[in-house]
Amino acid sequence: MILIVTMSTSTGLCRLRKLEELDISDNGFGGPLPSCLCNMTSLRALDVRNNNFSGAIPPSLLSNLKSLEYIVFSGDAFEGSLSLASLANNSNLAVFHLIDNHNRLEVNIEKPTWFPSFQLKMFGLSNCMLNKDANGMILGFLKEQHDLTSVQLRHNGMRGNFPNWLLVKNVNLARLDLTGNNFSGAFDLPSNLILDSMGWFDVSANVIEGELPPWIGSILPSLTYLNLSNNLLKGRIPPSMGFMKLLQILDLSNNGFSGEIPETLAKDCVSLSTLKLSSNKLEGQMLPRYTNLRMLFFLYLDNNCFTGDISPGFLNCSNLSVLDVSNNFLSGTLPNWLGDQLLSGLMLSGNLLRGPLLCSSPMFERLDLSNNNLGPDIPPCAKFRFLKYLHLANDKLVGHFPEFLYEASVIVTLDLRYNALSGEIPRWIGSLRNLKVLLLQGNNFEGSIPLDVCLLTNMSMLDLSNNNLFGKIPSCLKDLTFGEYGTSTRYFSRRWVEFWELHNYKVRFNFTYWYNEGDIFGNMDVLEEVNFMTKRRLESYKGNILKLISGMDLSQNNFTGFILPEVGYLSKLLALNLSHNHLTGPIPDTLSNLKNVERLDLSYNSLIGPIPPQLLELYALADFSVANNNLSGRTPNQKYQFGTFSEASYEGNPFLCGPPLKICNGSSLEPRTLPSFNHTREDDSWTEAFLWTFVGSYVVAFLGVVLFLCINSYYRYVLFELVHKLIPSFPKF
Repeated sequence: MILIVTMSTSTGLCRLRKLEELDISDNGFGGPLPSCLCNMTSLRALDVRNNNFSGAIPPSLLSNLKSLEYIVFSGDAFEGSLSLASLANNSNLAVFHLIDNHNRLEVNIEKPTWFPSFQLKMFGLSNCMLNKDANGMILGFLKEQHDLTSVQLRHNGMRGNFPNWLLVKNVNLARLDLTGNNFSGAFDLPSNLILDSMGWFDVSANVIEGELPPWIGSILPSLTYLNLSNNLLKGRIPPSMGFMKLLQILDLSNNGFSGEIPETLAKDCVSLSTLKLSSNKLEGQMLPRYTNLRMLFFLYLDNNCFTGDISPGFLNCSNLSVLDVSNNFLSGTLPNWLGDQLLSGLMLSGNLLRGPLLCSSPMFERLDLSNNNLGPDIPPCAKFRFLKYLHLANDKLVGHFPEFLYEASVIVTLDLRYNALSGEIPRWIGSLRNLKVLLLQGNNFEGSIPLDVCLLTNMSMLDLSNNNLFGKIPSCLKDLTFGEYGTSTRYFSRRWVEFWELHNYKVRFNFTYWYNEGDIFGNMDVLEEVNFMTKRRLESYKGNILKLISGMDLSQNNFTGFILPEVGYLSKLLALNLSHNHLTGPIPDTLSNLKNVERLDLSYNSLIGPIPPQLLELYALADFSVANNNLSGRTPNQKYQFGTFSEASYEGNPFLCGPPLKICNGSSLEPRTLPSFNHTREDDSWTEAFLWTFVGSYVVAFLGVVLFLCINSYYRYVLFELVHKLIPSFPKF
């Protein structure tokens, strides 16, 4: 009897005592597992994956159901602990999967000591705390298994030497996934071992060291996916990898491989669609001369030591979509044939390449040529209508704002920092309605900010710093959302999916297409990387972090006028820098509305008045400066985040006093600079009364003398005669 349960058929489930196969996967069930499952002793298959089940997995569920052959608990939110010793008597067990659990489940393997009575076909545990008392040692019971076809032990904190024995004992393995553990030691495999069933091999993000065995291609001839990235491997890439005729995805990035790319790999692995060799020490020509990778779509060679010009071997990669050779030592000019390729992404930043810039490419979505020597001129033939991400920073470009961008209506990121561009920012920039990142720092742009910039309502990062811009900051900037960077574009990427057929208990493995935006398969949104100044450091933001960053930097220009209250309406800003300008007037208290701001820099202006106490409400503030202005009054109370700011945040304001400043100049004096005496309010009242009495008496006496002289002419005559005798030049009355 087989039952596939939906939400509408779950009533009466507990009455089905003779049920043999129960599949309630991919529904919206929540709460703990039904206790009545423990009484279904005839169950052979139980699949509860991808629901919202929580709480503990009852040990009696596993120990009572001795007929179970297939158990899947993946994709739920189970808590507490689970001991696999409760499976000891399940002699028919073939499949056990507990992966992608939403909580950190503690799974005890070794204690109490137990010996399995079953031979597994598939075993999966991920994101679990394994063998807490044994410091994450490898699962001992697996040493008794010899029929395994799939093992997934991802992100479990396991340690010890790489388990070579697992491969030796299970020659029918089709998938091995040990991603994200702490396995160490050498990657040693016997030369006479042949694992011709292995299709998926992933031991990335461990600490495996040493060289790859020279015969690795002979051991694993049927691989379609091989990922050894983020380890401590070194030496040359073995030429035997050319024997992997079916290999589609190879990722050896973030290791210490040296030497050149083997010619056998570039010529014989004809099925390769993705080759990622980033962040190694590879050298020589990028691709061997006789490259034959006609199925290659994605090639990542960035952060290596490749030299020479851009190899014509790429002409044999006719389907290439993404090429990243940034941060190497490539030289020569950009070849014209690059513009004829069907590339959607070309990243060549951080090399020694010379211009001129490419004229056109009909397919480019992302172009990063930063940190080269492509100047001084931008060729008039340049056309990139479909560009979404353009990076030309530090390329020694001169002239005006690039005219070819007028037709780039879908552009999202525009980075022209650190060139020698001049003239005004064109008004037509407002037509680039998809623009989210505009970085013009370190050029010679002049004039005012065109009001058309306010039409860029999707703006996330605006950096106009270190130019010659002047005039007032437009109040319409309040219309910019400065919200999230993220886009809604989705891309397909390949993922391994295992199919289990419940009726005949045969395992079928296959690739299928799933949405997965966090991988290496050419998603331009994921590949995009932006540099922006936050917290006084130039940070690089990429992937999901990039979606959370927003900021506006207008520093080091010649802006005048007040800081408009409208600036405080940009409530989603994380960074605001208006320093090194000629701004005047008070600090508007509306800046207290910037609840998300982490950096606020108003230093080196001519601001006056007090610091608004409302700024204490900026609880996210981590970097604050109003130094070198003409502010007065007392500094904000040293509580909350303001208790962390040093004297450097306030210095250079002669009429500003209070902690953490050491001295208050001008009309306010620091109490510790005066002689010590007891000072009370009564003293202040007595002094004030005495001064008023003295002034009043003086005024009454003066007016009395004047009145007396005006009334009595005789005494007035006598007074003037006396003055004339004393001062001969004084006129007589």
